[in-house]
Amino acid sequence: MDLKQIHDLIKVVNKSNIGEISIEDKDGKVTIKQKEDRITVSSAPAVTYAAAPVAATPIAATPATPVASNLLTIKSPMIGTFYRRAAPDKPLMAEEGTEVAPGKVVCIIEAMKLFNEIESEVKGTIVKILVEDASPVEYDQPLFLVQPE
Repeated sequence: MDLKQIHDLIKVVNKSNIGEISIEDKDGKVTIKQKEDRITVSSAPAVTYAAAPVAATPIAATPATPVASNLLTIKSPMIGTFYRRAAPDKPLMAEEGTEVAPGKVVCIIEAMKLFNEIESEVKGTIVKILVEDASPVEYDQPLFLVQPE
């Protein structure tokens, strides 16, 4: 099985409720098991691939969680590239001092050529941006600190 076929299988498992799939051919056996936040692929002889589930539609950031001194954190709901603008010639979506409310788009995360709008789930004022524009981000990585209202 070639790498493209394995990637296609990962996509199929990501989009379904399949818990595990095993396929065997003349080159070896591939087993894909879905876990909470990622899929692990095992292939004979001992090769492992990992991929995170990716949404194709705009999604809300993971619920904000309290941090020290009553600030809330808006975290990344996925792995991808963080952007503060919709396009290079467009204004910043959020900067320090920007007031946010639930549903307001605060950034975009590009994952697998899909641009996902990340919305705030809290009301308040952004006091700190924790990620540089066009930087890679991980799942559940803090993006913004918000002073709640």
